[in-house]
Amino acid sequence: MCSICGEINFWVPNNRQEIVKKMSQTMKHRGPDESDIFNDGYATLAHNRLSVVDIENGKQPMSVIYGNKKYTIVYNGEIYNCDELRREIRKQGIFLRTNCDTEVVLYSYILFGQDAPKHLNGIFAFCVYDGERAFFARDRFGVKPLYYSFKENSLIFASEIKAMLAHPKISHNITKEALWEILYLSPNFVGGRSAFKDILELLPGECMIFDKNHTTKSKYWQIEAKPFFKDRDYAIEKTRYLVCDAVKRQLGADVPLCVLLSGGLDSSVVTAIANEEYKKDKRVLSTYSFEYEGNKESFRNSLFQPEKDDDFAVYLADYLGTDHTVLTCPTSTLAQNLIPSTDFRDLPGQADIDSSLLYFCKEIKKRHTVGLSGECSDEIFGGYPWFYRPEMLYSDFFPWIHSPRLRPSLFKDDISNSKEGFDYVKGIYSDTLKGCPTLSYDSAEMKTSRLASHLSVNFFMTSLLQRKDRMSMASGVEIRVPFADHRIYEFLFNVPWEIKFEGKVEKALLRNSMVGYLPEKILFRKKSPYPKTHNPKYMDAVLKMLDERLLSGGYLKNTLDKTKLDSVIASGGTWFGQLMDTPQLVAWLIQLDYWFEKNNINIV
Repeated sequence: MCSICGEINFWVPNNRQEIVKKMSQTMKHRGPDESDIFNDGYATLAHNRLSVVDIENGKQPMSVIYGNKKYTIVYNGEIYNCDELRREIRKQGIFLRTNCDTEVVLYSYILFGQDAPKHLNGIFAFCVYDGERAFFARDRFGVKPLYYSFKENSLIFASEIKAMLAHPKISHNITKEALWEILYLSPNFVGGRSAFKDILELLPGECMIFDKNHTTKSKYWQIEAKPFFKDRDYAIEKTRYLVCDAVKRQLGADVPLCVLLSGGLDSSVVTAIANEEYKKDKRVLSTYSFEYEGNKESFRNSLFQPEKDDDFAVYLADYLGTDHTVLTCPTSTLAQNLIPSTDFRDLPGQADIDSSLLYFCKEIKKRHTVGLSGECSDEIFGGYPWFYRPEMLYSDFFPWIHSPRLRPSLFKDDISNSKEGFDYVKGIYSDTLKGCPTLSYDSAEMKTSRLASHLSVNFFMTSLLQRKDRMSMASGVEIRVPFADHRIYEFLFNVPWEIKFEGKVEKALLRNSMVGYLPEKILFRKKSPYPKTHNPKYMDAVLKMLDERLLSGGYLKNTLDKTKLDSVIASGGTWFGQLMDTPQLVAWLIQLDYWFEKNNINIV
């Protein structure tokens, strides 16, 4: 894993090395092992490397000469079908100099052109430059980020927003629409753009060509609705094969690898499959679970979190024989990390859901560089309640935002423009549903499941993936997500809902496909999301931090309705996702205020 950035201008030769170097330095955390830069007068490309595979030979930017033309790549990601692609490349008489996937991606582009991303199974964002044009691509789910901007005939690009803002031509302006997305939607944002007016985002499954004559973007992949002619047994067997194959493919690394084990179904599935592979070579798999200081005494169950995770994680680790570590986040660190987690996300994000992961990843880095996670299962298997509770999906707003007017109501009307802002975001929701592929003869339940999956993958999941990428890469850790294998989603999108929700059990298909891998105590456990702190000391800490920010001035000083906030704090209640309660709302306000201050935001 790495960071990439650069500036390309085919019309005006210029040495942009110092600017691009400055951009790259803002992302040094993504690639702490090596840094280098390419410049030919028209293109300046920079790379920071986190060494994972072929540590000696995988240096970037990487250049090769083929057919009398020089091709140079900067690439961030991991490709999991490298063996198959290497065989295909060698059939063309090409000698590969390395064992790293960077060279495979480069030659895939040389041989297949703009169809190259279609051949890749993995997570990636890359640029290939050949002196005449630049080609960009991003993986199908957007696990790896890629931002860009056009300024005075130049194309500027980077892995993170902070690198884009380091370029002198990029403004710190945001539009009123972006502010509405922050107040109504965040940590979700509409794909294709960022909060900043000048900064665009290459969409998941999208590629772009930039040359002297034109700039073109196209989708190389999107989900399709197709008829399903097989039976339940086939669905179970196919699911088992795809999930196992995805996990096994993602175990390759020349550095220590672990699994993030919560004790829930998804991470347990990944752990069991990985552990089986490790045992074949008489290796012991390392696993980590997460806990919070004071949670044992303060835990309160809810519809979304009916029981604690930690006992289940320890139980499964003991059952499988993994080398297990329980990481406990101190309450003070959880609060203190709100600011750096905002820096790494470049936006006010998921409050302590972000700051805790930042702490855990930094602890993991002490022993491991690569980790596998169970993220992305709920969105494709139907694990969220809006898959099987139609009143949530058809509420005319994003179903994981339980009180869409709550956050905007905390601000003065001239800031939130409540009706106009609400209608704008509601229109985004409606347009997303209209874009969902369906079949004319889908049952009502099947159509609902498709809509829920389409909505979740394009919004809820992208936010979780952004969080995972930024907090892990901030720590020099690469997190892989086997459930975000496009083959699994392509198959499951068309499996009938009655098979996926058999017996009215969420993710029944995944559970049925994993019989024999997991004990029943884990296999049929009720879904439990990423844990949060229940320690009342955390609420005390964030309230103190917010008061200090209000006293010192800043964005919230003149925009926040403190009386309304006090009322919301007194009443409590979950406002986003499954865990974002009142303490997280206060923490989010701290992040928002800091973000405005640090970036000197202007609303235009």
